[in-house]
Order: sequence, then structure tokens, then C-alpha cells
Amino acid sequence: MIQSVDVAPGDPRLPAAPNVIVVYSDLNCSFAHVAVHRLHETRARLGLTRTVHFDHRAFPLELFNLGVNERPGVDSEVAVLGALEPDAGWQLWQEKDWRYPVTMLPALEAVQAAKHQGLPVAERLDRALRKAFWAQSRCISLRNVILDVAAETGVVDVTDLARRLDRGEARAAVLDQFESARDDRVVCSPHLFLADGTNVANPGVTARWVNGEFGVGFPVIDSDEPDIYPTLLEKAASLA
Repeated sequence: MIQSVDVAPGDPRLPAAPNVIVVYSDLNCSFAHVAVHRLHETRARLGLTRTVHFDHRAFPLELFNLGVNERPGVDSEVAVLGALEPDAGWQLWQEKDWRYPVTMLPALEAVQAAKHQGLPVAERLDRALRKAFWAQSRCISLRNVILDVAAETGVVDVTDLARRLDRGEARAAVLDQFESARDDRVVCSPHLFLADGTNVANPGVTARWVNGEFGVGFPVIDSDEPDIYPTLLEKAASLA
């Protein structure tokens, strides 16, 4: 089942340009890690990398839930979601327990700050931060780790990014995006929006929790339809 919401022209959740897909998500969300991987891989396969861009918006779970995603819940998702897209990069947390991220806000801010260098740069940083957390067990709460990951992309102007982070220039954007997502206006992480109002939450994947909720039980995937990604990307390209 595809979850969507009502969207009117001029809605702040919509992209500013017709060839852009807005992606509301958190970095510490395994479902979003799958979705972002599929967006990038499908776009490249369709030859649309220069045609369609992704505008990453923050869906900060720690602000909705008044706490960062709990590690037992995150760990319970790795094997299940990793089986959907193994090449996205996954491992159970390998660093010391006390190096586990306690907030994703600095990393979410970094992605917003990188937009000043263009959406393609912000896309690269977003994906690199996801891989740093999910596949490399790096604490992306830390300023030095964020800047190291940015440098490793080879496309981010790290000096500019550091200056904007240190001035707190992107915090307002993250909070504005949080406000735009509240009251079920954005269903979950991830939730995609196209310029014509087409939107879909957790594209192609339906899941449920058994033997307890998040952090106690574990997820079961009832259906997975990755073919929705070519449909979304081709539609965005047609709008362009």
C-alpha cells in the first residue's frame, strides 16, 4: 500500500523546481538508507543524473520522539533492511558503545548547509554520511567526523561547510523542515514529494513490527516493490 498525503500548489513540502524530488528523511533511519540508495542507483541506471536532483529535507526523528533512535531498534533493522539492498552498505555497530551517535542534528544541518554549494553537492554529502554511519560505524554526531566525510566526497568545499556549521546557519532550515513535517503532513522517514504533488511514503515497502514495537521486537517486510523508483524518477524527468 502506498501512503500519500494531500498537497496543494505552493505547499512548502514541494520542490522549488520541477526536476527535483524532495526527500524527507532522517540519517539514522534504515528505511531511508534503502530509499536513498535506490534513488541514486536507479537515477544512474536511467541516465538521469544530470536531469533529476534530490532535495534532502530533515525529518528529525529525535525531535518527533524526544530522543535519538534507540540502538536496539536500529540494530534489529539492519539484517532485515540490509537484505533488501545489501550494496547500500551495512554492518552492526562496530565502534565502542560510547561512540554511538546521540544526535543526528549536526549531520542533518551539514546537508542543509551544503546546499549553498548546489543540490548535487548536498546529495553527495547526504549519501556519504549515511554510508559513514550504516556501513562504517562512524559517529556522525561529531563535527570532525562530518567534515572528514565531507572531504572524502571530493566535491564538498569543506572550508565553506565548516564556516556555515560553526555559525549555525543551517539550524533554522532543519527546524523549519521539522515544522513542515509535523501533524502527519509527512508520514514517515522516508517520504518523497514531486513537483506535481505526487508523493509516497516509504516507497515500495510495507512493513510491520512483531513481538513488540521498535526497540523491543523486529520488523517484517510484507512487500517490497522497487519498481516504483523508475516510475518516480521518470515522472520527475517528464516534469522537467
